Amino acid sequence: MPGTRKLGKTTAQRKAMLRQQVTDLLEYGRMETTITRAKEVRPLAEKMITLGKKNTLASRRAALAFITKEDVVTKVFTEIAPKYAERNGGYTRIMRLGARRGDAAEMAIIELV
Repeated sequence: MPGTRKLGKTTAQRKAMLRQQVTDLLEYGRMETTITRAKEVRPLAEKMITLGKKNTLASRRAALAFITKEDVVTKVFTEIAPKYAERNGGYTRIMRLGARRGDAAEMAIIELV
């Protein structure tokens, strides 16, 4: 797991949350979350896109082991990865939004470039 932030969760809860957020980001193209979560999701999402660029059976199985929906894995390998074929990393962008009203947590939008 990249990053050292615990995000107030146990290891299993944190892994499950990050897997789901990466899946949602790749499925919808963008999502709104806190800045610290976005910074944790970014390297994981970029790793999945890099696996999609390799397009081997082993990379597809590695992506299936992390991403929670099979149709999202298919989308990564057929639509998203070919779009970034000539790009060397930097597939995501984090834009700050400001404080959330309820608890003043810094919010951000993470999206595919």
